[in-house]
Amino acid sequence: MNLYIRYFDEECVVSNVSEAYEFLSSIPGIVLDEFFLNDLKQYMESPMPYPKRYKVRPRVYFIVIKTTAKDLAEFKANGGRSAANVSDGIAKEMPVNRLMEEKIGWYEGMLSFKRVIAIPGTNKFQYKDTYFTARVKAHSPIDCYNRIIEHLRDRQDVDPRSQFPSAKGKNFKFQYLGMTLPEDTMVQQA
Repeated sequence: MNLYIRYFDEECVVSNVSEAYEFLSSIPGIVLDEFFLNDLKQYMESPMPYPKRYKVRPRVYFIVIKTTAKDLAEFKANGGRSAANVSDGIAKEMPVNRLMEEKIGWYEGMLSFKRVIAIPGTNKFQYKDTYFTARVKAHSPIDCYNRIIEHLRDRQDVDPRSQFPSAKGKNFKFQYLGMTLPEDTMVQQA
């Protein structure tokens, strides 16, 4: 795994932390310490495919992107598409891609949302974390999410000011159950 590093118009592709240190040390105004080197090494070894930025001074950063490109020319020729979503040769399936994957059948969708609850005896309201699980027949995980949100918004006991999570966030989880459900399972279609 290599790293593409860019600071304004200075850029390069390096294969290890010491090469990154040499490149960044040659740029005036960038001060590197042991914490940075350890953090960069952890980022390089982690399976996280997302770019990372490091602060040089207020509102000035340099960016680091994991890539499989061997050099800067290859990185630019691929338009950055060689940026790694691969770790140790195993493709990591991106959660956003999984949401759009069409697979018709039953899904169990679980989400946590901020529900508006009236405080008895006052005219005030509070947000309360509420967990909701539903089994839904859908075309894809995003369709499952949309049906659950639509169902919650249509319910009279859920205040319209309640805050629902993004389908891409950690507060929505889903599981594909198959084309049919067991007969003894009580399910309400949304």
